Amino acid sequence: MRRRSRHLFAVTALLLSTAPCYAGGSDPQEFTQIERGRYLTILSDCASCHTVPGGNQPFAGGRAIETPFGNIVAPNITPDPETGIGSWSDEQFDAAVRKGIGPDGSRLYPAMPYNAYTKMSRDDVLAIRAYLNTLTPVRNAVTADTLPFPFNIRTAMRVWDALYFQQGEYRPDPSKSAEWNRGAFLVDGPGHCGACHTPKTVLGGDKAAQYLQGSYLQGWSAPDITNDARVGVGKWSKEDLVSYLKAGHNRMTAATGPMGEVVTLSTAHMSDPDLDAIATYLKSLPGKTGGASPPPARTPTSTTVGATFAASPLALDNPAMVAGGAIYRDQCSACHGLEGKGIEELFPSIAESSMVRSDDPTTSIRIILRGARSVGTRAQPTASGMPSYGRELDDSEIAAVLTYIRSRWGGIADPIASKQVSKVRLDTELRPD
Repeated sequence: MRRRSRHLFAVTALLLSTAPCYAGGSDPQEFTQIERGRYLTILSDCASCHTVPGGNQPFAGGRAIETPFGNIVAPNITPDPETGIGSWSDEQFDAAVRKGIGPDGSRLYPAMPYNAYTKMSRDDVLAIRAYLNTLTPVRNAVTADTLPFPFNIRTAMRVWDALYFQQGEYRPDPSKSAEWNRGAFLVDGPGHCGACHTPKTVLGGDKAAQYLQGSYLQGWSAPDITNDARVGVGKWSKEDLVSYLKAGHNRMTAATGPMGEVVTLSTAHMSDPDLDAIATYLKSLPGKTGGASPPPARTPTSTTVGATFAASPLALDNPAMVAGGAIYRDQCSACHGLEGKGIEELFPSIAESSMVRSDDPTTSIRIILRGARSVGTRAQPTASGMPSYGRELDDSEIAAVLTYIRSRWGGIADPIASKQVSKVRLDTELRPD
């Protein structure tokens, strides 16, 4: 589930986020169950999956969720008794959200992140149900089972659950602060950040050893959000993280693509204490290289653009750097500057961008090919855009300018091959947006 509600009582959110219970518990004398459920629905990002983008029927389902095994269509979770959840009992709703078991006893697919929502309490889930019950019922019959054989055999999910699902509420770490524990709960529980940012096995389960170290999904590469200095948020301050989640912008970058939707529908509406808690927790994760500094430069075995090795910065007289530098000065420097520093809160600093130097360049390639627009929020209403260069630049030229960017201004990242760009170009051409 994810969230679409944009009408949050700010005072309620602020007080709720500072409640002593790590899992969002509250004193029923202070908060109504519905108000609490509204905020938990926002934290859980229910609307992102259960609302068709651009539609006028919040939570009525019908959005296709892409998985490596095929598309799964999100169901209607309005209180309509026939096509929604209106006839479900509290027990059935809780079992679906926290245990991955449908009202008919069948196993749900983990596109519904019950493996994260299990960290919430029953009271949390019933508060969400109470809020959903206040919505206008929408009659919208959805056929969720659209996976091809053999993935449409739901009994196979018993094996998946045995391998990857550990049921149980969040248990705070007594050696950590209350803020750290709140952040851990939000990231691993309702926020289900690992659904996008943790790499997956061939069966779609989390690679626990690479927790939050970046993954590929739906035509984008979700970045590493650990404190790794080279490819994560190690060079971001806690304030940078809070600004990014609240406004969709910070001094270095801006949210686009799927993350832009997360900011718009969820994190921009979270309370400041909860955003602080998330930032505290993420900054505590060491990542691939311990989070302190980039790894030592490694000697390349080739200077061929696209060679599959981890290289030290390419020399400025390298042919790819010469070509890429010329393209950068002509096409990119007007917004991002000759030194790649951009304009704070408006145009990203690609000189400091960990995404630009990610081990998976999919998002960088995609943005150059198709362009992108950042999000506009109450905190930062200006939604700057990046134009598309997919028709203006060919694959070798895009590879060259990305190679230049990834190896300039102290960058240590592999060169990009034109075949990598070709692959992303083909993929994006097959996508509607």
